[in-house]
Amino acid sequence: MPNSREPINFLFLWRICLVAAMGGLLFGYDWVVVGGARPFYEAYFQLDSPRLQGWGASSALAGCLIGAMISGLSSDRYGRKRLLLVSAFLFTTSSIATGLAWNFAWYNVFRIAGGVGIGLASNLSPMYIAEVSPAHVRGRFVTANQLTIVIGVLLAQTANWLISRHGQPLAADGAAVSLLQTWNAQYGWRWMFGITALPALAFFLLMVFVPESPRWLIKNGRDELAEQILTRIGGAAHARSEMEDIKRTLAENEIAQVNYRDLFEPKLAKVILIGIVLAVYQQWCGINVIFYYSADIFKAAGYDLQGVMLNIVITGAVNLAFTFVAIGTVDRLGRKVLMLAGSAGLVLTYALIGLAFHLEKTGFIVVLLCIMAIGFYSFSLAPVTWVLLSEIFPNRIRGAAMSIAVFSLWLGCFTLSYSFPSLNAGLGPAITFWLYGAICAAGFIFIWRVLPETKGKTLEEIERIMMG
Repeated sequence: MPNSREPINFLFLWRICLVAAMGGLLFGYDWVVVGGARPFYEAYFQLDSPRLQGWGASSALAGCLIGAMISGLSSDRYGRKRLLLVSAFLFTTSSIATGLAWNFAWYNVFRIAGGVGIGLASNLSPMYIAEVSPAHVRGRFVTANQLTIVIGVLLAQTANWLISRHGQPLAADGAAVSLLQTWNAQYGWRWMFGITALPALAFFLLMVFVPESPRWLIKNGRDELAEQILTRIGGAAHARSEMEDIKRTLAENEIAQVNYRDLFEPKLAKVILIGIVLAVYQQWCGINVIFYYSADIFKAAGYDLQGVMLNIVITGAVNLAFTFVAIGTVDRLGRKVLMLAGSAGLVLTYALIGLAFHLEKTGFIVVLLCIMAIGFYSFSLAPVTWVLLSEIFPNRIRGAAMSIAVFSLWLGCFTLSYSFPSLNAGLGPAITFWLYGAICAAGFIFIWRVLPETKGKTLEEIERIMMG
């Protein structure tokens, strides 16, 4: 097994991993940009029903589910690199096309296409990074993918704020105008979507020069090329050790052609179930409610429109800052410790948020507690879940199993965002946040009792633990 004293070529490793992680940056941007654009494109398309407004905000999620479904077996068949190139192409074209959309139907077609790109990137970027990274630094490198997601979120929040701030009315100076008559409603929202085409095109061009995953190459009989890549990453000894270990696990547990029926084999099904629970828990912990409805929370705290937009940027900055905590600790403290700490922190924070609503203290204290919740989430469940999902599945079915987990994650995201308004109206915000706290308590128990620690272990060692 390689150790930290071996001569890892960190310059090459960081280069290829950061290019792959650009999929995470675009995923983060495309995921969040709709929140700032929503008031303006709704005015432009004259969306006056909750059904149409909901579809406009969530149509990309349908594409996410499609991308997650097709990425599994396709990545096992065609490789990680090719599908990441497809993802980059979809990001580029859908960004431009959404910004140019001439009616609401085509707007949603292009948003769905972009969602397919998100589904592919959210599956393949962390998987690729995990497969090229040596065991003792894998957590740090996969967490870098989460860092790019968070940067993408912050960029979208900042772009939305700056564009909305500088948008000028189209009517004569001093004249009262409707939202439809503003520059933002006619053009601003188009720029919010369209500017992401620039990093998307850079992602596509740079991805051309990134090598294929060596584990995929070995599985498909291309040992010589795999050895060249592994040698460049960690030297000849590292390459020999990794290749022997990969071949051994493939020989011990070979499935010639991955079929979704094979995933119901008892040992495999157990590992996949753990992955599904972790993926759904990352969403059902409730943090996306804070991201999606932060505008309402900040309005309730007394902020005007520009104050709301600025405070949303601040939450993105907190998200980014605490992601660095994960990068610095995930390979030192371990995955399980961070997941347990974040879960416990969310249980406490949600209990206090619920209490604040119960006592009708809905001003600055709720804003502060929401920022605390984002901090706990950002160093634990947000990045570490992706690390674990990229690690725990066996080599031969990693693509298919990862697609199931990512599909479950996006389904969890949809059910959370869809159910919150009903829960909030029916139960009230206090009980709703206490419910999320109870889910986090259940997640804490699951992680404590079921999840093994994976830090410092090769993917093949983790496979033996999970399949034992």
